[in-house]
Amino acid sequence: MHASHLATEVDRDPRYSGIARLRAETRFYDAVIDQVDGRRIRVGEHWLTDWASCNYLGFDLEPDIIGAVDEQLRRWGTHPSWSRMLGNPALYPQIEQRLAALLGAEDTLVLPTITQIHLSVIPVLAQQGTILVDSRAHKTIWDGCVFARAQGATLSRFRSLDELAALLAAGNPGPVLVCMDGVNSMTGNIPDVRAYLDLCRAHGAVLYIDDAHGFGVIGARADDETSPYGISGNSIIRYCGESYDNVVLVGGFSKAYSSLLAFLAVPTVLKNRLKSAAAPYLYSGPSPTASLATVLAGFDVNAERGDKLRSELYRMTMRVLQHVRGLGVFTPNTDDTPIIELPIALDRDLVEVSERLWQRGLFVTLAPYPGVPRDQVGFRVQVTAANTDAEIDHLNAVISELAADGVFQEARESSAS
Repeated sequence: MHASHLATEVDRDPRYSGIARLRAETRFYDAVIDQVDGRRIRVGEHWLTDWASCNYLGFDLEPDIIGAVDEQLRRWGTHPSWSRMLGNPALYPQIEQRLAALLGAEDTLVLPTITQIHLSVIPVLAQQGTILVDSRAHKTIWDGCVFARAQGATLSRFRSLDELAALLAAGNPGPVLVCMDGVNSMTGNIPDVRAYLDLCRAHGAVLYIDDAHGFGVIGARADDETSPYGISGNSIIRYCGESYDNVVLVGGFSKAYSSLLAFLAVPTVLKNRLKSAAAPYLYSGPSPTASLATVLAGFDVNAERGDKLRSELYRMTMRVLQHVRGLGVFTPNTDDTPIIELPIALDRDLVEVSERLWQRGLFVTLAPYPGVPRDQVGFRVQVTAANTDAEIDHLNAVISELAADGVFQEARESSAS
């Protein structure tokens, strides 16, 4: 089949129809950004406020972090030339040691991306055993589970804690791996990790949890915390007051730390096994020097004033959430994290809504079908510590305009996801 014919067949695939239409009819996909000024971006001659960024702490714009890059570039060059199996700049063990201390984990292993981790590590952990995956888990987790199934693992989905309990009680060929999100990337909600862990431990299963959107934002609860997000941003396990027994925690630096790097928190014995079995460690080109440098500098900024940034992030997030809730607009966000999903009414068209957002100067993340169920089609805004109160005012004003025009779904009695 000719490549152009193959492309046509992909375009006709209903799984991609929603995104294909948005790419063709909106300006939110494949946008070429010509200039950045704080959280303002310029596309051509049009300026918008960026509400699609996942740089929750504003580290992408932090002068102390940007200034740390030059020295490391001069020392190591732009990019290490080896796979991690062959050689590691000293930056790697420094990151792993500081990360383990931050997380309170026995050990950590850093690799370039979370997607690579899911595709390579899930099959290693599952072997010929059983994978039980939350139906709300991120697609990259699902892809890793499907790859593991192709190598002999048994794969099932669950939709609730009760369904998981029934699957675990039924007995499964081991090892048993339960895969799920931490802070959900669409709803922003935080699962009851303690309940999931109690189940996993009772049945000898391992909980594999991807907290890409929680790391850097939520952390251990403390009497002196500056916000309900906790302290240190050391991820969902510490936020829930849990240990790492029967846990593989996956996280990334590409969100809150604004750097191309990801990690696993694992026992040292498992880390050493993954060094022999995980393809990204053995074969992948590593993260660029600038990303390694900014992670290390990010640890310093996080230690010095991370909790102050999280406090400001919480304050601005609540300004948006209280406004949305006050209007009677539905959002599934019940846990007050900075991910605010706004589904549109079933009779409204996402392309038309996106054009209004563009004209009013809001750059958002669109959520089309079939990427989300039809009753969840809409858009997502993410608040960051680099946003300003004036930008929050403008966002709230536009949300009010859209709500008055019946664009959104009405709030429900219970908006838990």
